[in-house]
Amino acid sequence: MSTNTRRLDAELFGRETDFEYSEHWIGYAILALRVTMGWVLLQGGLTKLITYLDADPANDWTAAGYLANAIPEGNPFVGMWGAMAGSPLIDMLVMWGLTLTGIGLIVGAFVRWNAFWGAVMMLMFWAASLQGGLMAGLPIAHGWVVDDHVVYAALLFGLGAIGAGRILGLDAYLEKLDVVKNNAWLRALLG
Repeated sequence: MSTNTRRLDAELFGRETDFEYSEHWIGYAILALRVTMGWVLLQGGLTKLITYLDADPANDWTAAGYLANAIPEGNPFVGMWGAMAGSPLIDMLVMWGLTLTGIGLIVGAFVRWNAFWGAVMMLMFWAASLQGGLMAGLPIAHGWVVDDHVVYAALLFGLGAIGAGRILGLDAYLEKLDVVKNNAWLRALLG
């Protein structure tokens, strides 16, 4: 085995699995996935934030229009979404959550924390796109069960599990700080 190749041995769903991978290329792949996912979230947040901070209040972005009018018919959570419509807190959580999570992923800071909350947001967005309940097969606009939000949530889960912030990210530096070394809860947020 060359020095650039590693072997991963793991147990998944009770079955042993192992494979070889290139350290060199896996690092590039993880970095590309982290930065790309960060950009997607940052872009989504900034487009909302810029219109919200515009000088003309008539142009302010709000989730109210979507939550009150664009939720698909038959969505099992329609009442919950309707109750959230018009809430300034929901607007702030969406705008700043997307923006700050995107920045954190791009620079590789607090990646586990950001990946967790990014996945939660994606699953909420997925739930808002449901067109029916379990008995209807959990349909969404472009198929059943899985859409881009589920893919993003799975990707974010993987980035957090890998500790992707250690690869050319600020987490590699932050983990060396004494305050982090001495606090297990801080170490859990990094990666």
